[in-house]
Amino acid sequence: MIRVQDLRLPLDYTEETLRQAVLKKLHLPPERLLSCKLRRRSVDARRDTVTFLLTVDVKVKGEAKLLKKHLKGVLPVQELPYTIQPLQSPERPVVVGYGPGGMFAAYVLAKAGLRPIVLERGRPVAQRMQDVAAFRHTGKLDPESNVQFGEGGAGTFSDGKLHTGIRDPRIRFVLETFAECGAPPEILWQAKPHIGTDKLTETVTTLRQRTEALGGEVWFGAKMNGFMAENGRLTGICFHRNGEQQEICTAHAVLALGHSARDTLEMLHAAGIALTQKPFAVGVRIEHLQSAVNRACYGADREHPALGASDYKLAVHLPNGRSLYTFCMCPGGEVIAAASEQGRLAVNGMSCFARDGRNANSALLVGISPADLGSDHPLAGMAFQREIEAAAFAAGGGNYHAPVICVGDFLAGKISTAFGSVLPTYTPGTKFALPDSYLPGFVCETLRLGIPEMDKRLKGFAAADAVLTGVESRSSSPVRMVRDSSYCSVGLHGLYPCGEGAGYAGGITSASVDGIHCAEAIIHDLGGAVWNG
Repeated sequence: MIRVQDLRLPLDYTEETLRQAVLKKLHLPPERLLSCKLRRRSVDARRDTVTFLLTVDVKVKGEAKLLKKHLKGVLPVQELPYTIQPLQSPERPVVVGYGPGGMFAAYVLAKAGLRPIVLERGRPVAQRMQDVAAFRHTGKLDPESNVQFGEGGAGTFSDGKLHTGIRDPRIRFVLETFAECGAPPEILWQAKPHIGTDKLTETVTTLRQRTEALGGEVWFGAKMNGFMAENGRLTGICFHRNGEQQEICTAHAVLALGHSARDTLEMLHAAGIALTQKPFAVGVRIEHLQSAVNRACYGADREHPALGASDYKLAVHLPNGRSLYTFCMCPGGEVIAAASEQGRLAVNGMSCFARDGRNANSALLVGISPADLGSDHPLAGMAFQREIEAAAFAAGGGNYHAPVICVGDFLAGKISTAFGSVLPTYTPGTKFALPDSYLPGFVCETLRLGIPEMDKRLKGFAAADAVLTGVESRSSSPVRMVRDSSYCSVGLHGLYPCGEGAGYAGGITSASVDGIHCAEAIIHDLGGAVWNG
């Protein structure tokens, strides 16, 4: 197979114009082109006319002869399908947590015939969505359901963004698996793959059913609260379920906790598991009219049906020595509640697949380093998060309403009294408050310096009626669970810290890939064959 890169085509291109572009690039007559499959498509808005940049995989007659011409942007490609050889073992690994890392760890272990047992403290995703809807209507956080936890973890709040900064051949397996489980097929070629919150529920449920069909089990309402070990090796996991304390004997467990399982992290620290601080970020969500973002990004082409809602990604380095950057931008989306503890408030962002909401939103973040924490305790970053979340809860009125302010008023240092054209999407409600009441001074200073600088890169970013909603505190884990080259926790063989909560991932795709790596490490430890594509 041959991969043809950097094909620039107009927004209204057709399959035929794509074929003609391929033939022109390869200097071939039509009869030599056997097949042409879209591999990647991105938008290039850097010119006056917005275009698509495409990469396609083609099969042609005389492939070897063609490759000898060494055409620019034309290269051979051979992708091996992801395979795991089944092995015979009485061992049943345990997976703690069923977010992206846990899902793919369990799926790969099941494909190897190991019949994993998943301990998920929350409820199935369909019930979770009902819990979230009830919270948004009543503003009451049910400690039994806990809106942050459940099948898919915080990913339930996500719009299923699958783009990532890592490079790993397992990414293709992740995308193909999601597509097979009901995700939109476009994720296989989008430059920034996106499932959509509305389609994520079906996808997650189907992936679980696949794991169960292979012999895996998912036990909901099961909260890990301890482990057993002998001579530096794991021997079992302790958990609470159905009102009873229980144990599972196992020599292999994947800890895919997610970055909000704070009580479990405290238990692990008390038990002597090696933890360390890691950098993270905090800030607010910023909302604009999606139509304004489209205008700024696409100009005269903004209403072309092939484009849809525009996104953006911005970062600025500032005179105070800090940086401000956008993260998890949600075109046509909404700001949503992401609280996981009573008396504390956090927000996130999401979009449905259509991305057709009135507003765009993005996290607007300032990095927090260990030096900012004033403590060398491994969980100092978690304490920092809790402090600002409690302050945000109070600033919002103490009823899970979120503190908001218009950008113009924030830059002027005064509290807003009315909204302009941008209305906040957060429910159950909002209250005007300055971020200075819940964020550290250096974070607010960085926001005030950075927002006007970002406006130079994206016109209208500092619009006076744009809305800031706080507090965005869960962009990544402030803790890393230290592991060795075998993916095991340092000092305890058989315990595999995994994904975002362990400090080794920063999104759905990277967490999924890390789950695969942990599963492969278990398979290797049991003498099985590991895919090396």
